[in-house]
Amino acid sequence: MWTRRDLKTRAKAVLKTSYWQAFLVSLLITIAGGNGSPSFNWNSGSSDLGSSSDLLGGGDTTTLIIMAIVLSIAGLILLLVMAFRIFLGYPLEIGGRKYFIQSQQESVDMNHIGFAFNRTKYWDIIKSMFWRALMNFLWYLLLIIPGIVMSYAYRMVPYILADNPNIGYKRALKLSTEMTRGHKFSIFVLDLSFIGWILLGVLALLIGVLFVMPYINATNAELYLVLRQNALDQGLCSKEELAL
Repeated sequence: MWTRRDLKTRAKAVLKTSYWQAFLVSLLITIAGGNGSPSFNWNSGSSDLGSSSDLLGGGDTTTLIIMAIVLSIAGLILLLVMAFRIFLGYPLEIGGRKYFIQSQQESVDMNHIGFAFNRTKYWDIIKSMFWRALMNFLWYLLLIIPGIVMSYAYRMVPYILADNPNIGYKRALKLSTEMTRGHKFSIFVLDLSFIGWILLGVLALLIGVLFVMPYINATNAELYLVLRQNALDQGLCSKEELAL
């Protein structure tokens, strides 16, 4: 059984010798969108349909044209953001997770960032990460609480793909669910334990949050290594399946 103290102690030990490399990788993961919610949030929120109907009904032609242009631009921006997250953000995130996994095993190499852009890995990663985002989105449509629970169940998917991008999109989600079974609440508490650091970062003009991210990412990599070993010991997967 793992403890927060052990994970953080090991993470700090690694960062002592490679903090600035970890900082750059964490910055890339953040830009890629991998340090927000556990999966890409497609739910852009609801709008006041009644007010919109009133405006459309009572507005002149010029107002309608302006609204159409604004909505078109907003839609285009949303599509561009989604395309960036899917086709560039996903591979960058997997490469970043690969870096942290390997750095915890004394292999600090920035070249891991480009790991996912290999043509034999790229599309399998896109497919698996997209499937994870879609499934999480559907759970959130059901209810908020099930969505949060399943986001923790799918938490290890990027790390599993960092080990073996070709494992298969359904298998990646299933294995992550098995790895996190009985650990989801503890992982939630682990996330809460970083709130103090994040608040300090926010007080430092928000920029300070970026300097906390290597610590969080290194700790999560340690968590994955523990859960991976548990899965191997319990026969939930094999070293061959994870390409170890």
